[in-house]
Amino acid sequence: MQVNLISWAVLISLGAVWGLSMPITRIAVSSGHQQFGLLFWQSVFSCVALGLFLLFQGGFRGLDRRRLARSVFIAVAGTILPGFCAYKAAYHLPAGVMSIIISLVPMMAFPIALAIGLEKFQAMRLLGILFGAAAILLMLGPDSSLPDPNAAIFVLVAAGASICYGIEANFIGKFGTSGLSPVEILFWASLFSAIICGPLALLSGHWVDLTAAWQGPEFALLALSILNAFGYSSYVWLVGYAGSVFSAQVAYLVTLFGVLWSIFLLQEQYSGWIWASLVLMLIGLFLVRPRRFRSGAGAV
Repeated sequence: MQVNLISWAVLISLGAVWGLSMPITRIAVSSGHQQFGLLFWQSVFSCVALGLFLLFQGGFRGLDRRRLARSVFIAVAGTILPGFCAYKAAYHLPAGVMSIIISLVPMMAFPIALAIGLEKFQAMRLLGILFGAAAILLMLGPDSSLPDPNAAIFVLVAAGASICYGIEANFIGKFGTSGLSPVEILFWASLFSAIICGPLALLSGHWVDLTAAWQGPEFALLALSILNAFGYSSYVWLVGYAGSVFSAQVAYLVTLFGVLWSIFLLQEQYSGWIWASLVLMLIGLFLVRPRRFRSGAGAV
């Protein structure tokens, strides 16, 4: 594993790409498309993109009972539930605020890991969680923090996505993927997410008709799916090339680029409370990040 100019170039590019997903999510919901319809097509597009990638790499392995169970769990905990929360909150919150909230993932993952015995208590990481909590309170508390004070409840809805991702990460850390590569498990999870969300979209009236002329929201949905598939695959490559500790720094860049892209593309403006929240969240990220990693695995 090595850290050089290539590593930094990929890390920065990955942060920019993943950070772009938040303003694109905001665009995808701008025409009123509902959650299950968006999740269905996002899963379909991701499945196709990842499937083509795997075929280019030489194919992918099939499923046995354990792989099936893990794929379905990741589809629910890693795509459907957090996606529902994120899309719901994106109707009401600025994309830059969403970028800050998604940084809660490692802070949510740590106490779950403590509870199931994957982590040992570390005071500095607990302090990082407190900084993250303070960042959320700055969004919820002052009346002038959000453009619409009535949207404060959706900060908690968006935080629900981070909780789901924290559960997913710990599930993988504890039970593994039964020999499937990260890209393979994401492919199967995307497939099962599409199978689950398709009927839900039809029954709930959330169906998104993509046979009509495409406009910004439809292209945004396609772009979001491709960006996520590309970003995830690039992250897996970067971990293998430069190591987990170096690659984990992408979390800072995703947050920063998410805010910057939102300002540039959506002309969003934030109060001083939101900027203070961003600073606290970045400090919390620095404190909560693992200091050591198992080779090719999760945090120790």
